[in-house]
Amino acid sequence: MPSRQELWTGRRTRSSSSNTAKLYEVQKYCSLTNHIWSGFHVGFNVNAWKKLPADLQALVIETFTAEVRAQRQDFLKMTQDEQMTLTAKGMVFNTPDIEPFREVLAKSGFYLEIKNMVGSQQAWDLLQKYVGNLG
Repeated sequence: MPSRQELWTGRRTRSSSSNTAKLYEVQKYCSLTNHIWSGFHVGFNVNAWKKLPADLQALVIETFTAEVRAQRQDFLKMTQDEQMTLTAKGMVFNTPDIEPFREVLAKSGFYLEIKNMVGSQQAWDLLQKYVGNLG
């Protein structure tokens, strides 16, 4: 934990961490680069899943899909509320142009490597639907 006399030149966390840890005391600016993704994963035993009747599988998928959407909305609201709180405490938020970062990642082959790891064109297309073309 930094003391109030220390200067931070950079770090990587969610804005909610900034408030909880009182990082606004040592951090004046926050750039919203959206370069981190936090996911919540649910796993099932494949054999147990296959034993479930189709109607129960459909119910599980429907329920989890609805709850994931609700969780994302809750997370978005929490993030917006935290930004308002941190702004009131003196933190300044800015949104840099992320295209130069994307260009470097594309030229380095990073996106192609991730696409190959994903292994599914359908999943890749779905990702690009929400984040834009990744090359």
